Amino acid sequence: MNLPGFYPKGVELVKLSTKGRYAVMAMVDLAVNSRGQPVTLSDIASRQEISLSYLEQLFAKLRLGGFVASVRGPGGGYKLASPSNEIRIADVVLAVDESLNQTRCQGKTNDGCISKGRRCLTHDLWDELGRHIYLFLSSITLADVANNNIGSREFGTSVVQDTVPEPVEDCA
Repeated sequence: MNLPGFYPKGVELVKLSTKGRYAVMAMVDLAVNSRGQPVTLSDIASRQEISLSYLEQLFAKLRLGGFVASVRGPGGGYKLASPSNEIRIADVVLAVDESLNQTRCQGKTNDGCISKGRRCLTHDLWDELGRHIYLFLSSITLADVANNNIGSREFGTSVVQDTVPEPVEDCA
């Protein structure tokens, strides 16, 4: 969804780390360029301007996760292990150990984010944001990205109100 002026100028959105973004970029490149043949990581690295050694680390995890298969020998490289319309973006991100959790505690504890086992005041807000990110990325496949078919997703299209919401009463 690319709406002019949708985000206020200068607003930095929640971003995935380089690991997750590069894994998705490389997998989409593989989906677009393989045409049933193996693609070398050096070709992907060159096209996407990603370090070859970094791609090697990511593809080791993607191979262990069952998302790509390696082909050895001359003409070797990597192929998608499943059709691109069956590989969800969320699964690629999670395969390279990227967390979609936005909470302070990163979901690593049930004891809470702050001292004495308490959760911070905004824990539920960030937890819900992480859930939305996961649901959105789960609704998109490599084929969707390769075909530029993500703007029409029902999950990703929300109505932006032109009015300012009424303030809530002070909860103190």
